[in-house]
Amino acid sequence: MKQTLVILTIAFSPDYDISPLLLESLSEAQLEPVSLLNALSCEEINEKYAPRKGEKAQIVRLAEGTEMLLATSRIERGLQQLISQLESRGVENILLLGCGQFTELQARNAILMEPDRLIPPLVGAIVGGHQAGIIVSANELLRQQAGKWRVLRKPACFAVADPLQSDNQALFDAGLMLLEQGADVVVLDSPAYHPHHCDSLQQLLGIPVLLSWQSLAEMVAGVLA
Repeated sequence: MKQTLVILTIAFSPDYDISPLLLESLSEAQLEPVSLLNALSCEEINEKYAPRKGEKAQIVRLAEGTEMLLATSRIERGLQQLISQLESRGVENILLLGCGQFTELQARNAILMEPDRLIPPLVGAIVGGHQAGIIVSANELLRQQAGKWRVLRKPACFAVADPLQSDNQALFDAGLMLLEQGADVVVLDSPAYHPHHCDSLQQLLGIPVLLSWQSLAEMVAGVLA
């Protein structure tokens, strides 16, 4: 019997839809998306997770695109409870998406895969001593990048390009900016980037372009094999 993978998010977002990459190696029956907030109304979310005075908060984008300011510690507790419930069901593999700000989440029996911990060493092994330019999907992700990529031999440079735009102009502009800053390899670091983004940018820049989440998807598929 083939193993299954729970894809766990705070709330579903196209920015974190890794399914197309996973489906290159796995079947739909092996993937189970689970979100902490998607079954709740906005009123219920506010009641459970709205920040109180003095609580650290973060912006969370809901499935329909609405953004809400929610208490970080209570979101983390909710995710931890959900992980425990999944384990009690016998779930053996959990992939966390969009949960990079949480450092205390853990599983007792399941394999808990966190992209922000797994992707940098994977990319670092490929990049080696080259100067990497990292493209992320949104401005709010930039402040997390220096710490995330500290495993690289050389400090990376960063740019932003929305992968959901209908044309590639923002992606091309970001790539050219990184090239001017000395990058000799570019990394597209979002599951919303796909091979056609990689191919188009590589053709324009003439340097290697890596799809970081494709490496992750291949690793995850290997775990489930």
